[in-house]
Amino acid sequence: MSSEPKHQRISRELLAEIVAGKYEPSNRLPSETQLVTRFGVSRPTVARALRELQDQDLIERRVGSGSFVRSVPSTVTASRQLGLLIPGLGTTEVFEAICGELAGLARVHGYGLIWGGGHPKPQGDVSETDAEELCEQFIRSQVAGVFFAPFEHTARREEVNRSLAEKLRRAGLAVVLLDRDLGTFPARSEFDLVGVDNFAGGYRLADHLLKLGCRDLAFALRPHSAPTVNARIAGAREAILDRGLPIAPGFVQVGDPDDPHFARAILATGRVDALLCANDDVAAVMIRSFAKAGVRVPGDVRVVGFDDVRFASLLSVPLTTMHQPCRELAIVALRAMLERIADPTLPPRGLTLTSRLVVRESCGAYLPHMDRT
Repeated sequence: MSSEPKHQRISRELLAEIVAGKYEPSNRLPSETQLVTRFGVSRPTVARALRELQDQDLIERRVGSGSFVRSVPSTVTASRQLGLLIPGLGTTEVFEAICGELAGLARVHGYGLIWGGGHPKPQGDVSETDAEELCEQFIRSQVAGVFFAPFEHTARREEVNRSLAEKLRRAGLAVVLLDRDLGTFPARSEFDLVGVDNFAGGYRLADHLLKLGCRDLAFALRPHSAPTVNARIAGAREAILDRGLPIAPGFVQVGDPDDPHFARAILATGRVDALLCANDDVAAVMIRSFAKAGVRVPGDVRVVGFDDVRFASLLSVPLTTMHQPCRELAIVALRAMLERIADPTLPPRGLTLTSRLVVRESCGAYLPHMDRT
C-alpha cells in the first residue's frame, strides 16, 4: 500500500497534467467539487493539494472564480535549460525519483532539463570522464544552472567534485548541490546544498534500536562513502552517548557488504545485536550476506537502512529505514536554483528537509520477546 499522503497524490497528478499541456497558462482547473468526486477525498484534502501547487507559484486561486494555471514569467523562456550532473543516477533510486520530479517542475517554470549527453532522459551512470565532458557541454550550451550530486565511492572524490563545481561556477553557471556536499562532513562548501538532515536521521534510527532494547550497535558502509553517511554515523553516535552507553571500538565497519567475510567480521567484533547501514542498498546486501552465513534477521541481529527505496518493503525481511521526501527535495532544489539564477550574489545556503522513520520487520520491532526499555 502506498504511503503517499492523499493531498500529495492529487497535487502530483494535477502537476503531471499541467506539464503534459492539458491545462495551458490561464486555463481554469477543475473545481474543488469536481476534484473531490474524481479522487474520492474530502474538500479539505483537495484544498490542501491546491495550496501546495499555489505555494509553488504554479496556480493562482481566485475567490469565487476557482484555480487557474499561472502564466510562465516573462523572464523565463521555454528555451532555457538546466543541467543534471548526477553520478550514480543509473544505480541510485532516490536520485531517479528526485530528478523525475525536477523534470516536471522545471518544465512548468519554462525550463528544459538536460539529463546528460543532450538527452532528455537518463542514459545510465556517469563516470569521472563523462562528468568532465558534461561540464564542457553545459558550458558550451550556456545552460542557466546545473544540479550536481557529488561523486562518492572513489578515492579522488573530493578533488574531482571540487574541480567540477568550480569549473561550472567560473563559467557563470548557477550550481545547486543535491543530497551531499563536496568535502568531508561537517565541512561546508560555498555552494547551495539541498538534502535531508542526515545527522537527525542517523540519531533517529539508533534511538529507535536502543528503545527496542538493543545495546551493541555497529554501522556498516562501503569505502569512500558520501559525507552524508558520516553525518548519519555522527547522529547514531550521539544517540548512543545520550543513553549513557559507550561507543564500541568497532562501531564503524567499512567494507564490501557482498563479501561474506565482511559479515562475519562485523559479528566477530563482539556481541553486535543491531546493524545500522549507510543506505538501503547496503542493508539489503547485508541481509543476504547474513543469511548465507546462517545469521537470522532480525532474530540474531537487527538491520536498518536509509532512503526507503521501492525494494525496501519487498525484501525477504522488509526493511526498517528513513524515508527521503523526494518530491519535496525536488521542489526546494528547483526553488533554490531559480533564486540563485535570479541573484548570484546570495550567500550559500543549506536547505535541509526532515526524513521519516518507516518501521518494518528488520529492526525486530514486531518480535514478541523484545525488551523495550
